[in-house]
Amino acid sequence: MKKLAISLTFLSLIFASCSSSDDDTVTPPPTGSGEITGDITASKTYIKGTYTLSGTVRVKSGVTLTFEAGSVITADASTGTDALLVEKDGKLIVAGTAAEPVVFTEKSKTAGSWGGIIIFGDAPIVSGKTTDGTPITTATSEDGTNIVYGGSNPTHSSGSLKYVRVEYAGKKILDGNSEMNGFSFYAVGSGTVLENLVAYKGADDGFEFYGGTVSAKNLISYGNTDDSFDWQDGWQGQANTNWYAYQTGAGNFGMEIEAKSVNNAFFPKVSNITLRRAAGTATEAGNPAEIDAIQFKKEGNGEYSNIVISGYTNTYTNAGVTTNAVAVRIQEAATNTNQVAGGKIKLLNVKIDDAATLQTGAGAAGFTIAFPTGNFTTSTAATGAALTPGAWAIVDGVNLLEKL
Repeated sequence: MKKLAISLTFLSLIFASCSSSDDDTVTPPPTGSGEITGDITASKTYIKGTYTLSGTVRVKSGVTLTFEAGSVITADASTGTDALLVEKDGKLIVAGTAAEPVVFTEKSKTAGSWGGIIIFGDAPIVSGKTTDGTPITTATSEDGTNIVYGGSNPTHSSGSLKYVRVEYAGKKILDGNSEMNGFSFYAVGSGTVLENLVAYKGADDGFEFYGGTVSAKNLISYGNTDDSFDWQDGWQGQANTNWYAYQTGAGNFGMEIEAKSVNNAFFPKVSNITLRRAAGTATEAGNPAEIDAIQFKKEGNGEYSNIVISGYTNTYTNAGVTTNAVAVRIQEAATNTNQVAGGKIKLLNVKIDDAATLQTGAGAAGFTIAFPTGNFTTSTAATGAALTPGAWAIVDGVNLLEKL
């Protein structure tokens, strides 16, 4: 009996060892690779992997293109103009995570090497007005693709972008003047999800909205040489929050706000904003006067709250006249009359960290700015953007949130 007990114990140890070994065997999930090029005419999912982007890839109407978390998609400036473009009624689903973002980059790591992500939706825009005052509700894209945009569905969806980083975009194309941004949103509707997006070291704007109703949460615009955030065509996203801009090397406005000279009753809302400019940052070549944290022009308006501004201390001299950077510039008399005095611009709980940064300034006309009571308030307790750290905000070992 003792021999039998010992034998059974020995066998049980062997089986337990085998079972443990089997449990420790893990089969890694498959990874993808290959070239992405041409028109996407049928819905497709790219599993986690490493891919190359060749040419202007267009997601056609009725088609959904999906990228899984952890994917890296690399363009190559030496092979031509690369961009990822979603046509109206196409959808882009980018399902990154904080630990495994989806990264769109370029081989040479040079600003302005490719066209970034461009999305066309079916939401309304206002691109101007006719001589009799009738609103113009369509426009042609300024990125060189010459696509007509502007629709009638404010809740339209172009998909979902979560934890996405676009690097080294802002390419000049065709005539040498038309530029693509990191992210370009043309008439994109409120059904589209934009969360935790990074525009990194592009040669034009980090994010630009051309009309539409979409809102965006948790944005980082880092080292883009034109404006960090820019919009026009009557963009009216209402649920925007946690926007962070860090300008270094070269950069123009932290936020450039316009509405195509249409005195409008609609406007966007953005809460929790941090705009920082590193010491020594110059403006983009050819734009020496674009030195301010926030600029309103052409009837731009909106409500902005919990804002931190620092580092905007540049000066510009023209014909012997020196202009200092300001936290908020109102560019023309019409914007001052209709939007400031009309109560359509609200800046609430603004903290200006630098004594050298003036609070407000007027454009060349030299008019007087007077916000209605309660429409421009300052606070030393403003905190600005609040963003969660992770791999999504780290590029080549640099933590983009370090200066936040």
